[in-house]
Amino acid sequence: MSTLGWWRLVYAAFAGFLLFHGFSASENAPNYSFMHNATSAPFLSYYDYIVVGGGTAGCPLAATLSHRANVLLLERGGSPYGDPNITKLVNFGASLSDLSPWSPSQRFISTDGVINSRARVLGGGSCLNAGFYTRASPEYIRQAGWDGRLVNQSYEWVEKLVAFEPHLGHWQSAVRNGLLEVGVVPFNGFTFDHINGTKVGGTIFDEQGNRHTAADLLEYANPRGLTVLLYATVQKILFRFRGRRSRPVAYGVIFRDGSGIEHRAYLKYGFKNEIIISAGALGSPQLLMLSGVGPVAHLRAHNIPVVLDQPLVGQGMCDNPMNAVFVPSPIPVEVSLIEVVGITHFGSYIEAASGETFSASVTTTSRNYGMFSPKIGQLSTVPPKQRTPEAIARAVEYLDNLDQAALQGGFILEKIMGPISTGHLELQTRNPDDNPSVTFNYFQHPLDLQRCVQGIQTIGKIVESESFSKFRYDYMSWPGLVNKTEHSPINLLPRHYNSSIPLETFCRDTVMTIWHYHGGCQVSRVVDPDYKVLGVEALRVIDGSTFNYSPGTNPQATVMMLGRYMGVKILRERLGN
Repeated sequence: MSTLGWWRLVYAAFAGFLLFHGFSASENAPNYSFMHNATSAPFLSYYDYIVVGGGTAGCPLAATLSHRANVLLLERGGSPYGDPNITKLVNFGASLSDLSPWSPSQRFISTDGVINSRARVLGGGSCLNAGFYTRASPEYIRQAGWDGRLVNQSYEWVEKLVAFEPHLGHWQSAVRNGLLEVGVVPFNGFTFDHINGTKVGGTIFDEQGNRHTAADLLEYANPRGLTVLLYATVQKILFRFRGRRSRPVAYGVIFRDGSGIEHRAYLKYGFKNEIIISAGALGSPQLLMLSGVGPVAHLRAHNIPVVLDQPLVGQGMCDNPMNAVFVPSPIPVEVSLIEVVGITHFGSYIEAASGETFSASVTTTSRNYGMFSPKIGQLSTVPPKQRTPEAIARAVEYLDNLDQAALQGGFILEKIMGPISTGHLELQTRNPDDNPSVTFNYFQHPLDLQRCVQGIQTIGKIVESESFSKFRYDYMSWPGLVNKTEHSPINLLPRHYNSSIPLETFCRDTVMTIWHYHGGCQVSRVVDPDYKVLGVEALRVIDGSTFNYSPGTNPQATVMMLGRYMGVKILRERLGN
């Protein structure tokens, strides 16, 4: 081996060590010296990589790239640190019900009528969700074409900082035992892995009930290689054309700070430098369209200059429908979010959440009903398409006037895998702060509806199991529970009903989101297997918008993994190894 070849080998080995072990100069959250308000940013700046979106994928991606390049991370929201509605498990739901302009959660309502939320905070959806942490299945990883060894290393990199084993209380233990009793077997114990049967999964809440988010993964960053700007809303990607075939090349972004002042950030000279969109399943297709990459007729209807006619941008939008049954309990139950999951053979995931009145927010005297609160649109007295702010307000008032004992209990829920049903996303305005119009077409495919029915039937068996007996009233029938859930925002103490509701109707009328929407920039449709935007140079999309199906029972672990995974792959390409 020549001297030059030997040094190249040493350099590659050293670079690999740094990728997986990091620099000793890393910093601890929340005291990041590289995090700034965008109002302090220069009007013009240059970077090797510009990452748009500091969410669940963007944070691990930027942290990784910072070790061998100069990286700008642009986040339209603020910092999650210091906000107890984000950081404390007992305040779950408070951020989702906050409709203020500075809320870390931005509400949107799909054309299906289901109320949903998108994140606008550093750390993205990991700052708002129910915290469950679980990996994708080996089959999912194979179908995605990912390198299994690097996938495992990337998951482990994430888990060292943000994943924990939950301590099961009595309610979650009863759900676990009930799942096993009704045949959702085997019991796989505590594991991050996706395995058929019943398991205890991971959580991003530690033993003290503190949330750990993707923003914590910035602790891995090289502080000298990263700039994070908060309240920086990207308006568009800038393109120029290169070559006889006029192929568009991304070379910069325009963003506005919180005062509305415009800034520009450009890529430094270098053919391996790139812009990477990690703005989520709504934000990424929206930004592509605002930048002129999308269906030509739709772009022209909004007077957006066409850079590339790409009719599949915004297509394939999916949201995993969730349905739940409230089970009033004769005894108090612990406050818990998702900790146990039953992975059924027919394609439905059974989970649970509980809590005596679902905790009280520290920022309001009004009750916070957590994961199933009408304040976040999760339950209402009307079917999804009729849900209005007025209906939600009536439901909230109704609940606030109830006796506390009427709310003692918990929910058992089912979420279908996939899903198979798909929809689309379109712009409503040219303002990137405005929500696009989204259609998910819940239960459009009959197999999705069949899985829901089977999932609800399994919940019924759990409720009637011996393992769950102490958490149910003997005189409350299963049809009565279903009927009451159908007609009330949260069930009262038990009452009998003479008629049962067809479960197909129950599924359609009580459909909710569990915030696992994805699609819009899917692999082989909008991006290639390396997440490069088809037909465009120097531009990638790396986030959940690229998924064809939601990974595992809950996607956040895989979205964080993907940010790390692709960061390593991009740097390997950059370093030529």
